[in-house]
Amino acid sequence: MTKSWALDYDTSNCNIAAALSTVGEKWTFLVLREAFNGVRRFDDMQRRTNAPRQVLSNRLAHLVADGILRKVPYQEEGQRPRSEYRLSEKGVELFPVIVALLEWGDKYAARPGGPSVELTHRDCGAPVHLELGCSAGHTLDSAREVTPVPGPGARRVA
Repeated sequence: MTKSWALDYDTSNCNIAAALSTVGEKWTFLVLREAFNGVRRFDDMQRRTNAPRQVLSNRLAHLVADGILRKVPYQEEGQRPRSEYRLSEKGVELFPVIVALLEWGDKYAARPGGPSVELTHRDCGAPVHLELGCSAGHTLDSAREVTPVPGPGARRVA
């Protein structure tokens, strides 16, 4: 058995770890799920996620500080000014991650009765699914078709 090239490289600058430091927590993903479903207001998010208020407040502040959500002020008549939370462009670019988790959950963690949500293309109504492909246009069926190689930021272990 050959030794993986990865064993010769430092992981301290890993972009997966960096991304997880921003979004790698249950409540964060549930907030993102709600944002992608069009839920924008704190009370609605709290009711739908069942997150403790302080936890939700912290997650929303973190996502705003990281530029994933943006606060937009609103005021209902007779009420104090409040903010709703909308996805920024940086947040919208997390959609493939959410779709990948949804598809994995549908396949391996589904409850009886089937999925609770299905994604469809707004224009034609066809089901939406995630595909992995290379820049030459090939669709990949499995991770077994991918070869990781050191990138420009890779550093050898001393």
